Order: sequence, then C-alpha cells, then structure tokens
Amino acid sequence: MGASAEHEMIAVPPGQVTLSDRRTRRSWAVELAAYQLAAYPVTQALYGQVAGGQPSTAHGDELPVEGVSWWDAVRFCNALSERDGFTPVYRLRADGDDIAWDVSADGYRLPSEAEWEHACRAGTAGPRYGPLDDVAWYRGNSDERVHEVGGKQPNPWGLHDMLGNVWEWCWDLYDPDVYGSYRVLRGGGWFDEHWSCRASVRRRSHPTFRVDDVGFRVARSVVH
Repeated sequence: MGASAEHEMIAVPPGQVTLSDRRTRRSWAVELAAYQLAAYPVTQALYGQVAGGQPSTAHGDELPVEGVSWWDAVRFCNALSERDGFTPVYRLRADGDDIAWDVSADGYRLPSEAEWEHACRAGTAGPRYGPLDDVAWYRGNSDERVHEVGGKQPNPWGLHDMLGNVWEWCWDLYDPDVYGSYRVLRGGGWFDEHWSCRASVRRRSHPTFRVDDVGFRVARSVVH
C-alpha cells in the first residue's frame, strides 16, 4: 500500500443493520445514510505524520497504529480534517472531558457502531465476509503479533482488515447505564480467538485506555 492509499475512502451505500448484544440479549435496527469509510485502519506512518507522535508498541510504517485511546483517535480525526482542508467534526472542550459531533461538518470522524457493522458485512449475511484465514489476522495465524494493513483479502466493498489485526474504536457509548463512558470496540484483533473475529461482536474499553491491539479507521459523512 503506497502513501496515496494511506486513507483511501470507500463509498458505503445506505442501508439498514441490526445490532445485537449477547450480554443483554437486546437487538435494535439502525437506518443508515450513505457515508465513506477508510479502506484500511490508520497506519503508524499516517498517524505519525498527522499527530506528530508514535504510540505503538510494535513499529512499522504500514502496521496499523495501536496503543491509541478513543480520545487520541478523535483528536487525530480533527487534525487530519484540518490537514486535508475539511471542517473538523468534533468540538472538544478545553479540559478534554466533553465532546460534541457536528453533523454538518465534512471532516473525518470515527464510524458509528452501526456504520462499522454495515460496512464490515458488506451485504453478506454470515458471521464473517469470507473464510477467516483469508480475511483476518487472529490468534490462529498471526504468530501473536500485529501485521501490515492490507495483507488479507478485502470484503466485497473493498475494505481491508475489518476483522482481526486490531480492534477498532467506534463513536458510540457501549452501555452508559452500566458502563458509563466506555466506548465500543469492533472487529477483533491479532491476539483473539476465532469467535471474537465476527461482524457482530461488541467489546468495550474506557476512552482513556491505550491497548496494544486497539486502533481505528476513519469515516466521513456525505454532506450535502
């Protein structure tokens, strides 16, 4: 993957996705407008260019950035928007503890959980969009380490590494009544067993935590 593809954006069609939570046995349907999602997770090279630092524990320009908190990810989205001449999506309070999403802005942002799952499934109905070894780095084939982005087959819409390699931060709160400010993680990572690398699996983490198998990819709204 060359520098020109470092945050190539894929047009994702509108649709409906049904999310489910095994813990609460709850399901809910979400209607989605068209949007764009990056073909790859944010790489260490891109993160370093935009954020000016390198948090990852394993090092390589084409490795997905990891060890980034949810707050790191949203600040990166705003910085990338400014670099590329778009309007930043997130309004951050000076103390860093409050955030608002400007839905009229055309800049980069984290995908919502529903957008992530809709894009991951890419019109497929099963737990995965292809045979796991073909599409994902997980415990069974990763040698227990992170791998360069784009090394496995993409899903039918051209999105790579939606399953495996690193978990990806989403915008949403996981369950605010029970877990407060914890945010949603999706996709599974290089250290996970096969059952965690499925389109429907939800995980959570505190927005300040930095974990060595958690990264993110960027989205953009289609603003008219």
